[in-house]
Amino acid sequence: VQLQASRGGLVQAGGSLRLSCAASGLTFSRYTMGWFRQAPGKEREFVAAISWWRGGTYYADSVKGRFTFSRDNAKNTVYLQMNNLNSEDTAVYYCAASTSSNGRSLRQYVLWGQGTLVTVSS
Repeated sequence: VQLQASRGGLVQAGGSLRLSCAASGLTFSRYTMGWFRQAPGKEREFVAAISWWRGGTYYADSVKGRFTFSRDNAKNTVYLQMNNLNSEDTAVYYCAASTSSNGRSLRQYVLWGQGTLVTVSS
């Protein structure tokens, strides 16, 4: 069972970046998928989630309107489109899987991918 996130990168403020996370070894369509991030010196925080139940999406207030989370069950992959990035978005991003119907809390997630670094330069 594995979650494999795409490589992050360096982007200028105001720019865009898309992260993906491919799952293997699980019934992907029955898992809520989430993205969390952890900035230096800070706790890991919720970014976005997409439910296995009807694909409902949930976003942190800090990214709402800028980030879009989608899933492709045929490819066992989720995508996080990040637009209008700013320096506060700089963090290590983690994808995760949960059996809950929604997932804003770290405790709801049972499987984590490796982190991928996103750096936004001002």
